[in-house]
Amino acid sequence: MNEENMFCKGGGCTAKLGPGILAAVLEKLPKYADSNLLVGFDSSDDAAVYQLTEDLAVVQTLDFFPPMVEDPYIFGQIAATNALSDIYAMGGEVKTALNIVCFPEKMDLNILGKIMQGGSEKVKEAGGVLAGGHSIADSDVKYGLSVMGTIHPDKIYKNNGCQEGDKLILTKPLGVGIVCTAQRVGESSKEAMGSAIKSMTTLNKYAAQIIKKYRVHGCTDVTGFSFLGHLTEMLEGDFGAEIDSLQVPYIKEAVHYANEFFITAAGQRNRNHVGDRVAFINVPYAMEEILFDPQTSGGLLVSMHPDDAACALKEIEALGLPCGIVGTVTKTNKKIIVR
Repeated sequence: MNEENMFCKGGGCTAKLGPGILAAVLEKLPKYADSNLLVGFDSSDDAAVYQLTEDLAVVQTLDFFPPMVEDPYIFGQIAATNALSDIYAMGGEVKTALNIVCFPEKMDLNILGKIMQGGSEKVKEAGGVLAGGHSIADSDVKYGLSVMGTIHPDKIYKNNGCQEGDKLILTKPLGVGIVCTAQRVGESSKEAMGSAIKSMTTLNKYAAQIIKKYRVHGCTDVTGFSFLGHLTEMLEGDFGAEIDSLQVPYIKEAVHYANEFFITAAGQRNRNHVGDRVAFINVPYAMEEILFDPQTSGGLLVSMHPDDAACALKEIEALGLPCGIVGTVTKTNKKIIVR
């Protein structure tokens, strides 16, 4: 299994281009006027939404990346779970998916089979149909999905619909990037890696089904740009937030690994990109790193009416992953204050 020993070289959402680089490119692209395009790339949202009829719109997204774990089957599960997440972050339902595969021709095809099996099982769990895909020969392994879902045009969860006073709910723990970094150098415990894998392979479908019962004003999934990076996109310069670091869910071993500097370059890019919007007050270094840590297949970050948050959280807690009401949306102060 020598090929599998070289399988994971560092990947997942840490492989994303930095948010600053991406923004510089996207802002130069022309914007096309189409009244049926309800959500495009101009709002940094999780997926595109295109209206077909008065009561039907399609949600489109794609995501793929290199492996962040050694087991090809688990990698396939994680990559698929991550790609499917964007549909749930918009409030939609998964319908079809297409495989995206980059694979070295000289590598054992059984490895590719395991990857695609893991992905296929997650599409099925999501209630979708795997309808095909596309593959190319490449020097390194990459895998993901293009996903299509549906939604009612009046029920879209945009990422920038926050309202003053909203409570912020995070449905999965942070620290996945830090734990995977420690794992690559042989320093992560089995318990920590097990917690990370459980989080990364849990569909956001279940949390999304719960929050639909409540008054949701904004939603996104926390991935490569970190909790603070995606929160900044949600607030869009119009709002600020008060974050209680003691309520932020995270994989407990991540604190130790962050203090040992098992951190990622992507995390530092996140800090550089949004650090001027954030003020830390008596927050330990390790927690700062966890909040800037790029997540792979992270949880939903939900901006919800304050009267609904406690009831919603109680239901989300029953799903079995660390979660929490992590803060409040503010209007007078437009910075993110972390205490």
